[in-house]
Amino acid sequence: QVQLMESGGGLVQAGGSLRLSCTPYASILSINAMGWYRQAPGKQRELVAVITAGGGTNYRESVKGRFAISRDNAKNTMYLQMNSLKPEDTAVYFCNAQIATIEGTQNFWGQGTQVVVSS
Repeated sequence: QVQLMESGGGLVQAGGSLRLSCTPYASILSINAMGWYRQAPGKQRELVAVITAGGGTNYRESVKGRFAISRDNAKNTMYLQMNSLKPEDTAVYFCNAQIATIEGTQNFWGQGTQVVVSS
């Protein structure tokens, strides 16, 4: 079973920065699209950014120009650089990845990392 491990969350003041990382812990063949989602208290989970295997990216409108998604395919690791953070960015951030293993290609989720932005 693939486990996606997120790290890098924490408490930061408005205007500050954080960098999230996501790495799978398992024997894998390849990783297709990867993405970051977030869920604020009382709200539905929403897409923040996605990145394809080839490096194509897409962002939700509210984070464009502030967040940057990237991946290091040699390390099977995805990152989310978050700058100019706002209190409304406070949420649990989840990593998502389409991963191919010997059992086939499946969609996996991390357990989430908390980001709190204070005003």
